[in-house]
Amino acid sequence: MEGIDILDKIRKSEARDDKVIKAVEEMKKAGVKMLRDEDWREEDGLMLKEEKVYMPKDEALRVEIIRLHHDTPMEGHGRQWKMAEMVTQNFWWPGVMREVKWYVEGCDAYQRNKNHTEQPAEKLMPNSIPNKAWTHISADFITKLPVA
Repeated sequence: MEGIDILDKIRKSEARDDKVIKAVEEMKKAGVKMLRDEDWREEDGLMLKEEKVYMPKDEALRVEIIRLHHDTPMEGHGRQWKMAEMVTQNFWWPGVMREVKWYVEGCDAYQRNKNHTEQPAEKLMPNSIPNKAWTHISADFITKLPVA
């Protein structure tokens, strides 16, 4: 099962947040199982923050978590807020919302199939031809080009 596999990857991950590691070590030394009225606690080798699995600073693991929630036929390449809600039901890390937004904006299938709320562009209207040379100057600005 993929959910159990990902939890094992999180447990084995070497990319840890120094502050969280220090807090866990202090908890172990003191024999404490939770911090700050259940905000943080350790369970089965995983750190939980408010009952959500804390993700280490492992970009590949974080992307895999987002991908597992986004690239499934059931979810159908969901939009940013739905994706963030689904990911944060079980997982948490600093910047999770930003990373979900980045992932969704980079998803080709989502970009092709999303609803476009802006009105379509109107017909182009040519500029009138001036009577004398250099009496009118115009420029076209091309914006929002994709990065090459």
